[in-house]
Amino acid sequence: MKITVVGTGYVGLVTGTCFAESGNEVICIDINEDKVKKMQQGNVPIYEPGLETLFHRNIKAGRLHFSTDLKQGVDFGEIIFLALPTPEDEDGSADLSYVMDVAGKIGNLMAQNPDTSYKIIVNKSTVPVGTAEKVENIIKAQTDKDFDVVSNPEFLREGFAVDDFMKPERIVIGTDSEKAREKMRVLYEPFVRSGNPIIMMDPRSAEITKYASNAFLAMKITFMNEIANFAEKVGADVDKIRIGMGTDSRIGKRFLFPGVGYGGSCFPKDVKALYKTGLDHEYEFKLLKSVIEVNDRQKTILIPKLKAFFDGDLKDKTIAVWGLAFKPETDDIREAPALYMIDELLKAGAKLKVFDPEAMTNVKQKYGDKLQYVTNMYEALEDADALVISTEWNMFRTPDFDRMKQLMKNPAIFDGRNLYKPERMKEMGFYYTSIGRPTVNVPRKLWKEF
Repeated sequence: MKITVVGTGYVGLVTGTCFAESGNEVICIDINEDKVKKMQQGNVPIYEPGLETLFHRNIKAGRLHFSTDLKQGVDFGEIIFLALPTPEDEDGSADLSYVMDVAGKIGNLMAQNPDTSYKIIVNKSTVPVGTAEKVENIIKAQTDKDFDVVSNPEFLREGFAVDDFMKPERIVIGTDSEKAREKMRVLYEPFVRSGNPIIMMDPRSAEITKYASNAFLAMKITFMNEIANFAEKVGADVDKIRIGMGTDSRIGKRFLFPGVGYGGSCFPKDVKALYKTGLDHEYEFKLLKSVIEVNDRQKTILIPKLKAFFDGDLKDKTIAVWGLAFKPETDDIREAPALYMIDELLKAGAKLKVFDPEAMTNVKQKYGDKLQYVTNMYEALEDADALVISTEWNMFRTPDFDRMKQLMKNPAIFDGRNLYKPERMKEMGFYYTSIGRPTVNVPRKLWKEF
C-alpha cells in the first residue's frame, strides 16, 4: 500500500519506518525543513533501539521517503496517518490545534486534486473522545471526495517501540466503515501472524481505550509508590510486598516497581487529559486526580532525604546524578523525574554533576551551564557528597562499588529506582536509602573502615 505519515516525531517516525519494513511505500511529512533534510541524508533524529537499522534499510530499498510537502503526501497516500503532537494545554486538556489544522489542509488538498480517490485518514495521535468526528467534519467542510476517518491509537513503549510495532499485543481500530475496516485489517495483518488480535470497535471506544490503558498503568505505578512510602514509615520492605502481590495472577508482576514516579510523553499528559475530558462531560475521575497529585509529589521524594542527610543545608554540596531520561533506552526527558529533582537541588544551592548515556544533549539544551556534564558515570562521582539515581539504565546496576567509594567524598547513595540490595550496601559501608525499603545508615565515623 501507499502510506503517508504526517508528523515525524517519536510515533510518526516509528510508524512510517515499520510500515515500510513490511513492504509498503511510505512518505513521511514534516514541516521542519532542517529535520527533513537530515532524515533524507540518513540521520535518525531520535534514539530508539532497533530503529536506525530499519530506517537505513528502507531508505536504501526506496520504500521510505521524507518531504515537507503536504500536498505530495495527500496525493500519494491511500491511507494518511496523523501522528501529530497533542501537547498538554494550560488546563490539562489535549491541545488539538495541530491535528485540526492539518485535517483542514488535507481536506482542502483533496478538493483541489480532481483525481483524488478514496482515502482513509487515521488518527494515530493520542486524542480525546470525539476527535475522529471533529476531524471528519473539518475535512467534510473542505471537500465532497470519498474518505473515512479512523481512530488507531498507538501502544508503543519508548525503548521498545520497534518491537512493539512489529509484534503488537493487539491492534485497536475504531471505525464504523466496513470499507475502512477491511483496508486497515489488510494493512495490519502482516504484524499479527502469531495470532494476536485486531480489535475492531467504534471510534469513540478506540479513543478511550488508549487513555484508559495508560491511565490504568499510571494508577498501578502510583499505587505501588504509595505502598512503598507507607512501607518506609512502618519498617516494611516493599520488595517483599511487591513479590507477594505480583504472584497473584489477577494483579501480575509488571508495573509494580516503586520509584520516583512516572514521566515521559504519554502517562503524565494522558492522565491529565482524561481527567479534564471527564470534567468537560460533568464526570470527575477522583482516582485520576489522586494519581496526578501523588505522582507530582513522588518525583521529588528523595529531596527531603537529601536535606535530612546534610542537616538541612545543601548549599555548595556536590551531588552526582545518574540518569536523566524519564526511563532507560531513550533520550526523552519529557516530565522526567530527574529534572524535577535537579530543579529542587539547584534551588537549594547544590552543585550538580550529571550523566546519562543518551539524554545529555537534551538536558544541555534545557539547563545550559547550570549543570556540569560529564562523559561517564564515574566521572560524576569525583568528590561528590552524594549520588542520586533517577533512571534505571543497565550500566548502573552493577557498578564498581570500591571505585565509587574511592571517588566520592561521602559514600552516600539516594536510589530512586531500587537498583541495589540494602544488605549488600551495608556490607560495602555505604549510606544507602531507596524507595520503600529500610535505610542503611552506616555511622559516618565508620565509613573509612570499610
